[in-house]
Amino acid sequence: MPEILALLQSIAPVVSATILKQISHVIYGMLISNGRITMLEISRWTETGGSYRTIQRLYHTPLLWLRIQWIFFISQLQKPNHEYIAAGDEVVFGKAGKETYGLGRFFSSLQNRVIPGLSFFVFSVINVKERQSYPIQAIQMVKEKEENKKKEKKKSVEKEKRPVGRPKGSKNKKSEKPTLSAELLRIQPVLQAFLAILKGVLALHYLVMDGHFGNYPSAWMVLQTGLHFVSKLRSDAALYEPFTGKYCGRGARPKYGDKVDVRKMKKKYLKSDQREDGIRTQIYQAVLLNKGFAFSINVVVILKTNLSTHKQAHIILFSTDLKLSYEKLFDYYTLRFQIEFNFRDAKQYWGLDDFMNVKEEAVTNAANLSFFMVNFSSVLLQRYRENNPEFSVLDLKSHYRGCRYASETIKLLPQKPDGILLAEIFEQIARLGMVHPVFEPVPTS
Repeated sequence: MPEILALLQSIAPVVSATILKQISHVIYGMLISNGRITMLEISRWTETGGSYRTIQRLYHTPLLWLRIQWIFFISQLQKPNHEYIAAGDEVVFGKAGKETYGLGRFFSSLQNRVIPGLSFFVFSVINVKERQSYPIQAIQMVKEKEENKKKEKKKSVEKEKRPVGRPKGSKNKKSEKPTLSAELLRIQPVLQAFLAILKGVLALHYLVMDGHFGNYPSAWMVLQTGLHFVSKLRSDAALYEPFTGKYCGRGARPKYGDKVDVRKMKKKYLKSDQREDGIRTQIYQAVLLNKGFAFSINVVVILKTNLSTHKQAHIILFSTDLKLSYEKLFDYYTLRFQIEFNFRDAKQYWGLDDFMNVKEEAVTNAANLSFFMVNFSSVLLQRYRENNPEFSVLDLKSHYRGCRYASETIKLLPQKPDGILLAEIFEQIARLGMVHPVFEPVPTS
């Protein structure tokens, strides 16, 4: 408990002393609990001062989570002179009932179908050297009731036959501002708030998002913030070389040259060719055009060929930075997956899947507490991973649970043991249940 309060002192400027103590009780309960992380479960493991009513009051108190996460990151996790990139993604988890705030139907990539549940969009910063992601902002995505109706109307309009020829009065449209979808309109202010708090403290140049956002409106939205965009195109995306022929002197100047077959790209674009375990991996890079984009994009194609069956598979990555090397483009997109590990930990260990709150404020606090614990546990794990790099979150929870058992047992003794024996008891019991135990030297004085 003392080390938890010590770490939380960094966020003291943005929360009151009472809130700070309440958060420490909740964190202590989360670290010990081996069941579902709910308010009732947390209250069962906390010590004096962490009653159910105290925890309930915290969950219904408005908190500045963006500032809390950011201050904790720069004080405890930021490493000077390390390169960072930003990543954004949506996390969806199922919820039953009809009363939870923001409940809707969202596509779950884990279940590969639309499910009733909640959706949060998370922006994180990723340390490129350590290959570790730290969630900074998590905002609930609430769909408007009219969205589905608009989609149905749009489909019916598309079915109507359009007259042949160019509509009367239409003009040429060059590099126009795209129409942002309802989803991007929800994400845009979240991204702006996220970058505003980073300004002047952490220099970011790239934002990475998955293939769902591999389109022109998403790229345009990111470029407006001053960042370059890295994402993935559809495997059947139509790509063209820039036109290099002679202008005939009539009509509009040609923009698009030959269409690119990503399975048979020209040798001049080949950057890497390797064979391993019967698989040939070729990496191509080129500045190409896509008719959905108003500008050229830096494209990297990874083509894999099974040398025995000759079957092929490919992915198409792209960036708005035309000078970004293929190694970094590929590495940045690979690092995007680190945010998925944040989602896994938040769901599996810190209650993102478990909380039973239904009010707006309580839902926001429950989700953000889960992501805060992802960062908080990263700080606690650093101490143990110095001696054992495989020390995990399960080991951390086992350690705190063992210390809790030892503390309650010692209270029953008529006389407390001396300091050295006490330390040995705590160390021995704290190791029970660990998968990767760490043996720390017991102080001799």
